[in-house]
Amino acid sequence: MALDPKYKAVGFDMDGTFMKTKVDYVKLANVMFDEMVTMGVPESAINRKDGSKFELDSGINWLIEHGREADVYTIQGRVSKKATAVEMENANIAKPFNGAPEVLSLLKKKGYKVGILTRGGRAYAERILRINGLYDEFDAIIARDDFPEEEAKPSPKAMYNLACALNVKPEEILFIGDHKFDWLTAKDSGAGFYGVLCGGYTSEDWKRAGDNIDTINDVKDLLNKI
Repeated sequence: MALDPKYKAVGFDMDGTFMKTKVDYVKLANVMFDEMVTMGVPESAINRKDGSKFELDSGINWLIEHGREADVYTIQGRVSKKATAVEMENANIAKPFNGAPEVLSLLKKKGYKVGILTRGGRAYAERILRINGLYDEFDAIIARDDFPEEEAKPSPKAMYNLACALNVKPEEILFIGDHKFDWLTAKDSGAGFYGVLCGGYTSEDWKRAGDNIDTINDVKDLLNKI
């Protein structure tokens, strides 16, 4: 089935979707957890159920609810730098998934704008894309630390930021991701979505994440849809 003609752009999550990476997420989770506890956030207030990429949000919510909004910016900076350091440990072995560069090339040939929307740090995103010769192939890249933490996935603001960078509307973007927070970002902003099976989610995981989420095996499957 061909892509809906309403789409003018295709956006990709990076880790587990467009790029095959090796991030120590257990270490990353512990870095985030320890930093928030150091800042006075109770351990019981930190949600560790949804993975290391997203548990920071619960700690930030606690700070705001307790009148410590100013500390949000402090903890964001401290956690972001340490998180980027963890991400960079294995950056040199990151590779695009099989067929991903070919999909990117065909999308551009067909006139689509293409972008990356990631909760990885800017330095990390640039590093792994540059060493694979892909950085300049994207029209826009939105990373975790480009905007305030509250505008990162799963907030729909993340998609609005990508749409603005691509000069399209959110509903004109088809977004590809490997986690339910990618889907929530797309759904709540009006963007289209495909969930991939090459990351951390199986077909059953996607069924539990939400109703009627369309899935593809990997980015390469887009070659039959463009």
